Amino acid sequence: MNQSAAVEATGLVKAYGKVGVLHGIDLRVEAGSVFALLGPNGAGKTTAVRILATLTTADAGHARVAGYDIVRERTQVRRSISLTGQFAAIDEKQTGEENLRMMGRLSGLSRPAATQRAAELLERFGLTDAARRRTVTYSGGMRRRLDLAAGLVGRPEVVFLDEPTTGLDPRSRAELWQVVRELSAGGATVFLTTQYLEEADRLADRIALVDGGRLVAEGTADELKARVAGHRLDLVLTDAAAYLRIETHAPGRSVHRSPETLTVGFPTDGTAAEVRALLDELDPQRRDIVRFSVRQATLDDVFLTLTGKEPAHV
Repeated sequence: MNQSAAVEATGLVKAYGKVGVLHGIDLRVEAGSVFALLGPNGAGKTTAVRILATLTTADAGHARVAGYDIVRERTQVRRSISLTGQFAAIDEKQTGEENLRMMGRLSGLSRPAATQRAAELLERFGLTDAARRRTVTYSGGMRRRLDLAAGLVGRPEVVFLDEPTTGLDPRSRAELWQVVRELSAGGATVFLTTQYLEEADRLADRIALVDGGRLVAEGTADELKARVAGHRLDLVLTDAAAYLRIETHAPGRSVHRSPETLTVGFPTDGTAAEVRALLDELDPQRRDIVRFSVRQATLDDVFLTLTGKEPAHV
């Protein structure tokens, strides 16, 4: 394994019965970076994380996490990572402080060390004022922050976050994004799964797009956008008949479709010459297009083009 890689996997395969979930996934995550595994529901993201976190065994392939083999050195892997799933795993009958102290003791800390670590994390995550309240009274965002704090008690090298902002309001999501940035700045490696494109775009140093258990693209956000097009030409059409004519005239070429707003988007290099040519090609009679706009390509365009599915939005 390359010493600069915190996570490295080759040929991961997993099936449940006759249903294939992963079909030979290769991944490499640099130490100290934020890596996003992006994909629609059912793409295999959570299964990949469960394999890397030693909760599930792959049918084929191999991987190393924090320098350790996930099969032969499972115990060392588990000591080096934390995993935060889609739903907060905290004891609602305990206070926030008690939850963190308990995690500290389970991690092998002495009673005084566990108390000190709990206080540090409560302050870091803005939970000091609520430290002695039972967590059943916490908001969704507070529970999420406490759940993440619990995973950091042992100072893990690699932090797995499996769709951590699912169900959170915009303010709570923004707070969690800031935590992710701080983790990375502090030297931890963050492996994030999400179906929210804005999340991956804002946080990740590199993004891998998985669909149907296969890796379909990987790179920085800008590199992935460039694979689709530098820009997108959005057309607002006169009516449903015009929308259908445009879609029929250029099947499979659009990267954005919104029947509700009668809008269709096409890839373009953004130059005036190509925009004029596209307008003339798609609407030669000049009767179907009400207005148009040119915008930079987004991860939405990448997602739709490479997976054929609409991305999730908050």
